[in-house]
Amino acid sequence: MSKRFLNVLLVGLLILVLAVVVTGCGQSSGEKEVKDSGSKKEAQGPTKENPMVLKFSHVNTADHPKGVAAQRFADLVYERTDGRVKIEVYPSSQLYDDLHAVEALQAGNIHFIAPFSGKLTGYAPSFQLLQFPFLFPTPEDFYRFSDGELGQRLLGNLEKIGLKGLAYWDNGFMHLLNSKRPIRTVEDFKGLKFRIPGGKITEAQYKFFGASAITLPFSEVYAALQQGTVDGLENSLTNIETMKFYEVTKYLTLSNHSYLGYIVITNADWWEGLPDDIRQIMSDTLKEVSQWQREKASKSDQTSLEKLKQTDLEIIELTSDELDKMREAVLPLYQEFEDVVGKDLLQDTIEMTQK
Repeated sequence: MSKRFLNVLLVGLLILVLAVVVTGCGQSSGEKEVKDSGSKKEAQGPTKENPMVLKFSHVNTADHPKGVAAQRFADLVYERTDGRVKIEVYPSSQLYDDLHAVEALQAGNIHFIAPFSGKLTGYAPSFQLLQFPFLFPTPEDFYRFSDGELGQRLLGNLEKIGLKGLAYWDNGFMHLLNSKRPIRTVEDFKGLKFRIPGGKITEAQYKFFGASAITLPFSEVYAALQQGTVDGLENSLTNIETMKFYEVTKYLTLSNHSYLGYIVITNADWWEGLPDDIRQIMSDTLKEVSQWQREKASKSDQTSLEKLKQTDLEIIELTSDELDKMREAVLPLYQEFEDVVGKDLLQDTIEMTQK
């Protein structure tokens, strides 16, 4: 092999090595530029071009007071953050039912939920406080509770499971709906099977009434009534009307026996990790929307009652004596469950409602 050929070969190899080195350096520089760009974007926070996309999951219809409030919250946050935060609302259990939404929130798969307070009792037993029948004589009594120190004390119990309670949303009082017979007295409950959303207190309530209760997801209630799996349920007028439960039942008793409230909840760590300005905007907006939702729910309650009066339902209004007998029937519940919910919290709530 000639010396000249070896020299040409060595020069060729040298050029090849230099090309590889230069290419490698170019790639490293490019990768570094991308990473730096990403870091800067992250440091700058979300923008209108690259918004923070959040998910709000609930089980009610989009036109329900909860659904309307959730969408209003989303719209106002988008407006007030100049498009930097986009909240996608998923109604009617499109993502999760109430039985699985809490776990999804804990896992960070969604960012906001608004379950019926009774759905939280398996995670925070103190929330059974809101299931005591006849605890809040009027909506105003519940508002004083939820807007004050007692309501915040109850929400604080969610921190033990990594969640943060942000607000109470309203849905009126519970009433009794069934397909078997009019309910006017405690004796009329005997032998009936009621669907409940969950909770030991509500389950025990029906035992004291002489009935039985089973827990079913909200999305399955209509079919359960239609198929005779259950004879009836307790729910608000708005839910009865918007979910069309009147189509598969016959009798509605206006009992006002229990208050149906929702708790707007988020993941505590995620919430605290938000940029301060975004967290403040969402917090202020939620307070405003919660007051608006309360008024919306009250009007919806009355509208739904008027609509239900136009259906084939027989509507029963209880006398004072009949209501008193129902209250007496469930009084033992208070002593039985006072340690579960917290004796001090229960006693303080009772005293507040009597002022």
